[in-house]
Amino acid sequence: MNTPEEPIGERITEAELAVMDVLWERPRQTAAEVCEAVCTRRGWSLATVKTLLARLVQKGAISAAPDGRRFLYTPLIARSAYVGGESRRLVDRLFGGRAASLVAHLAESEALSDDDLAEIEALLKELRP
Repeated sequence: MNTPEEPIGERITEAELAVMDVLWERPRQTAAEVCEAVCTRRGWSLATVKTLLARLVQKGAISAAPDGRRFLYTPLIARSAYVGGESRRLVDRLFGGRAASLVAHLAESEALSDDDLAEIEALLKELRP
């Protein structure tokens, strides 16, 4: 089983991530509660949410605890662990493991605003001893 700070081995799809976002916001929800949060916006049914929840349980990303005739779903990984793992995979896959290449690409493609650049500069100053 994963600890909250460990990423899971299997990738989470975009649809599964929408479910995870709901559970990270408020753990211990039923399938119906998760559906209330995402079904209308995404055009999903309760059956779709139940399928996604089952996949996430199988992947070890969430737990399903019986609560009477229903289950309560809770994340087993922290959002920060997931984001960290995905960020590392992106940098490794597209930029040869070099985060600086990612930042350079974003800057060259004008995807960074002046505010973004100021935040990056402030972060770098914080990180340097």
